[in-house]
Amino acid sequence: MAPNLASSTGKEKLITDEEEVLQAVILADSFNKRFKPLTTHKPRCLLPICNAPLLDWTFESLALAGVQEIFVICRSHAELVKTAIKNSKWSKPGTGLKIVPIVTAKETFTPGDAMRDIYTHGIITSDFVLVTGDLVSNIRIGEVVRQHKERRKTDKDAIMTMVVKQSGVNHRTRSKGDSAVFVIDPETSECLHYEAVTGYPPKKYASIPRELLNEHPEVEIRNDLIDCSIDICSVEVPSLFQDNFDYGDVRRDFVHGVLTSDLLMKNIYCYIAKEGYAARVRDTRSYDSVSKDILSRWTFPLVPDDNHPGGHSYEHLRGNKYIAKDNSVTLSRTCKIGNNTLIGSKSQIADNAQVTASVLGQGCTVGAGSIVRNSYLFDGAIIGPNCVVEHSIIGSGVQIKERTRVERGCLIADGVIVGPQARLAPFSRLSKRRQDNDEEDEDEEEDEEGDEGNEDDDEDEVDSELEDVEANQDPEALAKLGSGTNAIIWPPPTVDEDEDIDELEHPDNQRLMRIGDNASDLVLSDPGSVTESESESESDSDDDDERFGGSNPASSTTSLPLSTPSNLVAQADSAMISEFQQEVKQSLDRAFAEGHSVDNAAVELKTLRMASNVPLRLVREAVIAAVVSRIKITVGGAIPQRKEITSMIARWGGLIDKIGGVDAVETVEILQECCASSDRLPLFGQILAALYQDDIVDEDDIRAWHANSKSQGQCVKPASLQDNYKKCWVTGAHMIKQFDEQDSDEESEEDADDDSESREGNPAVQNAVTQELSSIGATSSEEDSSVEASNEEDDEDNTDEDDSE
Repeated sequence: MAPNLASSTGKEKLITDEEEVLQAVILADSFNKRFKPLTTHKPRCLLPICNAPLLDWTFESLALAGVQEIFVICRSHAELVKTAIKNSKWSKPGTGLKIVPIVTAKETFTPGDAMRDIYTHGIITSDFVLVTGDLVSNIRIGEVVRQHKERRKTDKDAIMTMVVKQSGVNHRTRSKGDSAVFVIDPETSECLHYEAVTGYPPKKYASIPRELLNEHPEVEIRNDLIDCSIDICSVEVPSLFQDNFDYGDVRRDFVHGVLTSDLLMKNIYCYIAKEGYAARVRDTRSYDSVSKDILSRWTFPLVPDDNHPGGHSYEHLRGNKYIAKDNSVTLSRTCKIGNNTLIGSKSQIADNAQVTASVLGQGCTVGAGSIVRNSYLFDGAIIGPNCVVEHSIIGSGVQIKERTRVERGCLIADGVIVGPQARLAPFSRLSKRRQDNDEEDEDEEEDEEGDEGNEDDDEDEVDSELEDVEANQDPEALAKLGSGTNAIIWPPPTVDEDEDIDELEHPDNQRLMRIGDNASDLVLSDPGSVTESESESESDSDDDDERFGGSNPASSTTSLPLSTPSNLVAQADSAMISEFQQEVKQSLDRAFAEGHSVDNAAVELKTLRMASNVPLRLVREAVIAAVVSRIKITVGGAIPQRKEITSMIARWGGLIDKIGGVDAVETVEILQECCASSDRLPLFGQILAALYQDDIVDEDDIRAWHANSKSQGQCVKPASLQDNYKKCWVTGAHMIKQFDEQDSDEESEEDADDDSESREGNPAVQNAVTQELSSIGATSSEEDSSVEASNEEDDEDNTDEDDSE
């Protein structure tokens, strides 16, 4: 028996070792056309986001989560995906990550088809992580996997755990066109019901099986969860797809089908992540949102200046500006780089050009006087002089010639030439003519012969689609693209009345998913805005079936509104904000009392904000109020008071920007509000000068705040508070006057090195300006309290006279 026992123990050890290898499956195909024509000749997973392919961000996310073996399932442009994997740093020895590309059959058209192909290949041996090739995440999935495996020991029917995050209605990474209702058991986290919700046409009610309410004494009906598209699946999941060919989409078909099936008797659970970041680039709108989240450092440690998936190196500057570190970027002295901007190596920004909240790839050029706002330029894109590009995505090698305007929502594919003096209508989609593409394709060589069939099929599909688009061009519209254009215009999406189309992909619903489109003309569901009389008249209606979306209240389903009445929502929000403010105050009290580092204090505040999902302004208000309230008011005059303020700002001022979402103008607004409504009013000028000295605010920020009508106290009540606002505004006017005088002095001085004259480059000038501004702040403060000071002096004189007598 002893040898058998030893043999059995050895087998158990091998099985345990195998289970420790965490596998992941990446569905590299998007199975939709939301990025067309950018994805005509490359898959979405290879599109760059913040200058690194989406697939590399997904690899980084999985590596951070502890995954050791990855299978990349791809069909379209499979050779490009395989080449990208081969060239990836993760394919090099010593990375601890094994990546295996698997090319599926050409009949793979849905995620369900891909899952069935996974089952056919037999590659899954244990529980695995299922994600898509457009995931950006820093969530540590190890804890989710551990809970999933622990749950499997007691519940053999548990086949999947979905990772979700709580969010507000206006969270920028929450899709307005594709959301869902989750019905969850709060005790076990079991997902009892799942119902997909599209934004248009509006859907006001969710139908929930009534037996769920009978079987579970308490349930949570959640419409506030962002689906992270991270699933921990058991080995049974691919076989369930194989058994049911109706399962096309993982959520709307598989999850919904499993939970509503009386035969399968399988259970699916939710893991509500309270920390970390996870989002999918599902469409061009989410591309914009995720890009801004990366630049705002919500994805830390996956940020441009550290752990950049593309291997690039960037310098992080104030205002979340990222400049390539290789000293190859050329910035004109008169150009303006706004906040939340990333500029790749070898890029050039000419005189008087403006780049704000945008990403520029490697080797990009922005001509003199041009403006690029909220846009994304891939490698080698060239913007000519005096152009405007807003809320658009510009492909690699695109040339936009002089005096061309690209309106919001435009997608321009690789190699397109537009202009000169062209004007693109909003949401235009352009790609190159076929003959230009054919000439380039002739120069390309195929690396492998085994998958030529799939590649040929891809090219045939592309050629057929481009042929249809090119055959229906409007000559007048093409003429507006400029004399030197090589572009064709893609038609806007339409729907044939006889065509049966998925409501998710309907053009009206897709408007909620494209960059730059606020869809203000679409009437969306807003149950909270229904008046009481309207609600009563609706309840008296006899047409119950119409009211409840075709389901009768007497049937086996219960229909509930997707949001709570507005007054209850307001009460809940008020209570949540009050609780959050109390927690922030306690956190800051601990940080000040225990001497925490600014970084640690910022991490704790970020965690509190993400858990409560409140606006960032509330955190900034709390930080500024805490710093200002802890400045001691000295009695020895302006100099000791200035030292006290400088010491406090130097120690804790950095926390204002460390909490994320740098907005210096808002910082000055909140400082004014805080000082105007407290006994710190006389300190406003000196505090503002200290913030200026520590580079927390700059001259442009102070000018922008001062130019805002709100800074003068308009619409502020009561009148005494309005007067305090005006006093702060007058102090700001003194500072701006000093700025102007200093600029005039600098211009009169001749210096060979112009850069040394800047405030950043010349410490002497900076210190001089700061001292003068501090004196202005002190003077203003002394003027505000001059009456009190004179009264105190009179009292002292009287006392001295009494003593002498």
